[in-house]
Amino acid sequence: MRNLKLLKSLRSSELQAPGSPRCFSVRADTGSLLIASQFSITEYDPRTRQVVSEASLTADGFLPEDGGGVVVGLQDLAELQSACLATAGGDVVLFNLNTCKLECVGNVDSGLTSMSWSPDGELVTLTTGQETIIMMTKDFEPITEVRIHQDDFGEGKFITVGWGKKETQFHGSEGKQAAQRRVQEVQPAVSWDDRRPRVTWRGDGQLFAISAICPQTRARKVRVWNREGVLQATSEPVNGLEQTLCWKPSGSLIASTRRHPNKHSVVFMEKNGLLHGDFTLPFGADRVKVKELLWNSDSTVLAVWSEDTAAGEDGRVNSCIQLWTVGNYHWYLKQSLNFGRDPQKAPVCVCWDPERPLRLHAVTRGWTATTYDWGWATERSPGVDAGDNANVAVIDGDKILVTTFRQSVVPPPMCSLELQVGSPVNQVTFLCQPQGTNQLAALTDSGRILIYRQDSGNQAGPLVLQKTMRPLGLEYDPSALRQLLWVEDELFIGVKPGAQPTTSTLVKLRPPRDDGDAPAVREVEVSGIVVGVVYRSQTKAVALQLEDGQIRKLHWDGPDERLSVEDWRDSSGCSVNFPVPCVQMSLCSIGGEERPLGLTDRSHLYAGDTQLASNVGSFAVCDDFLLVTTHSHTCRCLRLNALTVRGLQAALASDGDHNDETLRRVERGSRIVTVVPRDTRVILQMPRGNLETIHHRALVLAQLRTWLDSLRFGEAFGCMRKLRINLNLIYDHNPKVFLENIKTFLTQLGSINHINLFLTELREEDTTSSMYPRPESSSPVQPASGHKKVDVVCDALRSAMETADANKFCLSILTAHVKKTVPELEIALQKVHELRENPPAAPGGVSAEEALKYLLFLVDVNDLYEHSLGTYDFDLVLMVAEKSQKDPKEYLPFLNMLKRLEPNYQRYTIDKHLKHYRKALVHLSKCGDEHFPEALQLVKEQKLYSEALRLYAVDSAHYKALSCIYAEHLVEQQQAEQAGLLLWRCGEPVTALQAFAGSSSWRNAICVAQQIPLPPDQLALLARDLAEKLIEQRRYSEAALLLDQYAKDCEEAILALITGAVWEEALRLIYMHNRQDITETNLKPALLEAANTHASFLEAQVATFTRHRTRLAAVREQKARLDLLDEDGPDCPDAELYSEASTAMTGSKYSHSNSRISSRSSKNRRKAERKKLSLKEGSPLEDRALMYALSDIITTVDKMKEEVHSLLKALVLFQFDKQAEKLQLGYEAALQTMEAAVPEVWPDGLQNSQAPLTGPNSTANSIMASFQQQQRPAAAQQDAEIPTAPKMRNGVKWKLTVLK
Repeated sequence: MRNLKLLKSLRSSELQAPGSPRCFSVRADTGSLLIASQFSITEYDPRTRQVVSEASLTADGFLPEDGGGVVVGLQDLAELQSACLATAGGDVVLFNLNTCKLECVGNVDSGLTSMSWSPDGELVTLTTGQETIIMMTKDFEPITEVRIHQDDFGEGKFITVGWGKKETQFHGSEGKQAAQRRVQEVQPAVSWDDRRPRVTWRGDGQLFAISAICPQTRARKVRVWNREGVLQATSEPVNGLEQTLCWKPSGSLIASTRRHPNKHSVVFMEKNGLLHGDFTLPFGADRVKVKELLWNSDSTVLAVWSEDTAAGEDGRVNSCIQLWTVGNYHWYLKQSLNFGRDPQKAPVCVCWDPERPLRLHAVTRGWTATTYDWGWATERSPGVDAGDNANVAVIDGDKILVTTFRQSVVPPPMCSLELQVGSPVNQVTFLCQPQGTNQLAALTDSGRILIYRQDSGNQAGPLVLQKTMRPLGLEYDPSALRQLLWVEDELFIGVKPGAQPTTSTLVKLRPPRDDGDAPAVREVEVSGIVVGVVYRSQTKAVALQLEDGQIRKLHWDGPDERLSVEDWRDSSGCSVNFPVPCVQMSLCSIGGEERPLGLTDRSHLYAGDTQLASNVGSFAVCDDFLLVTTHSHTCRCLRLNALTVRGLQAALASDGDHNDETLRRVERGSRIVTVVPRDTRVILQMPRGNLETIHHRALVLAQLRTWLDSLRFGEAFGCMRKLRINLNLIYDHNPKVFLENIKTFLTQLGSINHINLFLTELREEDTTSSMYPRPESSSPVQPASGHKKVDVVCDALRSAMETADANKFCLSILTAHVKKTVPELEIALQKVHELRENPPAAPGGVSAEEALKYLLFLVDVNDLYEHSLGTYDFDLVLMVAEKSQKDPKEYLPFLNMLKRLEPNYQRYTIDKHLKHYRKALVHLSKCGDEHFPEALQLVKEQKLYSEALRLYAVDSAHYKALSCIYAEHLVEQQQAEQAGLLLWRCGEPVTALQAFAGSSSWRNAICVAQQIPLPPDQLALLARDLAEKLIEQRRYSEAALLLDQYAKDCEEAILALITGAVWEEALRLIYMHNRQDITETNLKPALLEAANTHASFLEAQVATFTRHRTRLAAVREQKARLDLLDEDGPDCPDAELYSEASTAMTGSKYSHSNSRISSRSSKNRRKAERKKLSLKEGSPLEDRALMYALSDIITTVDKMKEEVHSLLKALVLFQFDKQAEKLQLGYEAALQTMEAAVPEVWPDGLQNSQAPLTGPNSTANSIMASFQQQQRPAAAQQDAEIPTAPKMRNGVKWKLTVLK
């Protein structure tokens, strides 16, 4: 749904030469024009308006001096820096563009009728006066010569398998009469046909077609030849086929024109010569003759150059060039250049630019060269309020096809409204003034401006023609007015050529009061050629874009509204310009500052001089949003007032995640047609022309937030329900406001079904932090209370509905009970039971049957049946069972059995059936002593020991029995000490003693043993057994106490203390029991052995610590070199030096991921991560492993302080000073070494450097740079945490002063 908008036209009238132009070509490298007349050949540069080179064709005899010569072909040869010229006399001439010399490279005696070069410039075809084709290479070496007219169809001749006859085949609606119809004789070519062959090449240069007059029928016939000059196909006889011929560069179709008895059309042929589609030209039969058809280089536009067949009263004919495009299999007339009846202004040569697809060159008979540049533009209404209908206007000849996308999406070529103008339209513009953006104006090819408005200001009414004006000087000048912009109700702005070639004139037009009057005009000259004009109604700013990308601002100030132009500047006073010219332009506010946005024909999007993206297919600005489609098949929607230019650049460069509301996938090649203001719809057009409507999530969420802020819950709910947005957002957007306006919510929703739908979708998840994150610019929302969200909402809605009308909202109240975190099915069932007992008297009330049926829809029937049983109300149980699919034989016997039971035992049976074992135990405890064994069995099976103990008296036999079985259970669970406590308190000391002894609880065991009481010998034996267990557990002091006090064995007690290195306590017992002999035999040797053991252990730990510390420094140095190598890139001169280290650090032996541990527990996962830490040299996590090892050594050595202190005192006591000094010095040296190494192993900032830079003060660029920095090391570095530096206990006093 795009139109062609004229960006600029460059006219040059300075070129004057004898004769008139006959052929011309465009130089692809310089853009200059090569023009040949019957006297000379000229190279002319239209930008500098100077003749570059010129040569006479008559001086060397290539053309006669009387001007009767004809040039039949002209082609630029970029590789040879020459132009090839062919004359009707048969000469093929090369014109050297550097030396301006002519060279004849060949001659054909019979003369030449045409010359055509292949697109790759490798071959040239010449048609001769003898109706033959000569094919030559680019060096003019002949390849072949064949006759144009051949009897054979060609190599592509159709094959007939001979199935059936013409008379017996199906002929559709025409019936069998079609079989007897005679083939219509082909009429000869029209009289004005020049009878010359026309040659056209396919875009890839593999095939070419020739249209020539058939000698037999005297009508045109098209033949297709391949690159070797072999005939491929001959067209079927086509009556009325004309001389024009042009092969679509994409290679699909060959275009020509055909004259019918009642119409004139452009027809298309396939390469096999068969017709394939057509479209009708807007001319009457025999009214015009089509001189040429020309495809542009990208096959998107077809130019039709025509002129009238009959002269007017003044003896002159009118000339016209029309530009046609196709979309959705419909051909649109987009531009019509009417050159009038002046023969000097009529074009004689027309061609498309080979490099710029939408640039057209034309040369008139009066030697005026004009270059037209068009751009694609979508004419959409610029409104930003709900009154704008989202109109899009499509030009189709003398019709304007208007589609109002707010009301409906009408696929092209259809439309909502068709405006018949009466003459071809070249431009459409909508009124930019608010509340009137549905009105439009059209500029026709004759220079008229037609204004269409709606009747009586009705926004939904049809457009009717209100006024017509014709600015002076626009008649028969196709480029006199362009870039028309309807700024205000009575104000138009346009651009027309300036007085100088490099200037433009801005025109301000005010429509006249009467149609016959001329409009009021004010003009201002602008230095530079204006190629774009845009207006922003919010600020009333008009921006002009010049052809070099410069931006200007237009003002009309003062009572006389004098026009003035100045540079566009930003808030800092710097000029704002586009680096390159843009074909689409818009004004918007980015971060609070107004900036121009521009899209180039190379898909680069700019905000001023900053490039935002380089893969943009289309963009549109709607209110505060920028929408773009990209070549990666996505549609982005970004809020402009929340982003800076840099933030916008970063957002467009990011890939986004699955919750990124700004990103949406779209079909390949999608373009934005329009965005419906104050709505969620975005209209896209696919490459084939069809339309699609999407609801972009960013627009949807923005609109929903607006509705929720204004408490328009009904509209928000309808949109969310239609677009499948999670309804939790209604509450999560602002919980406090929602709870305060519950009644408004119920009133606006109205429908019970809608309320139920909202309740059933409630989840504990906060959708504003997961699915639909809040915009960064949004104000913080006060969090809800600490209660669960679902319970809070259900309770609030239930309370409001019960207050409003409990009968009306009965089903919703039931839903609120059922949807709570712990469903309140019993309460819901009770409400149903109440409905059954007291049916509602009001009409339309919900009956118990309906309520129960609805509950069965929400809850599984078996769950509901079981919950009804849990109420112990058999009437309610029967009511649920009757509505279920259960067989009465299943539940009636069971219910009858329950009714016969005693009430407590009945409830016990029900609870046990429902597996409510705690409640069952409570009821069973009330059933008497005869049911206690059953209770005991239930407690054992369900392990309800604690609950059972609370149900019976402490002094009862039942309590003692329960305690005994509970103790047995605790012993099985390796909790024998607790079992002993239970047994002791319930009067079972013997079994309690066994439990305490088994758990090494020696104090309790001794107490129980003395309570029994045990004989002295058995008590001593018990003490020895307990001491052995304590020694196994390395509890030497406690074992010594038992041996000394209860077993009366002081020697064993002293030896236990010596074994446990409890030196001072051992000395106390030695002197208490007067056993100094043990000092010499056991204590002193143990002290010396302990001193030697500690010294050896410290030496080993220090050696290991030093080795790991040295290796860690080497590993860090290697990694630093690798990082430097990554920064310098592969061309770093020291890359070879680091290759060995790189190989060692990144060996493929070690894997950085382990998918098998993803589902393990956190404890096992940490254990698996530690397993990856290998101290083997070259492992990827060697530095982490070394740090862990060093931390363990420091911690181990630091924990020895108390033990070393005690040993030193004992050594000094027995005069082992040398051993004590050696141990103290060694331990002190070890501590100093390790303490000094801590800052080296754990340098400052090591922990902080691992965290990405985020926070409220971070920008998108800083966050991305931080993450990239973290991703530079190997991925495995992130798998293991860095150990924290160990804390040494410097406050512990362990040294002895006497040893200094």
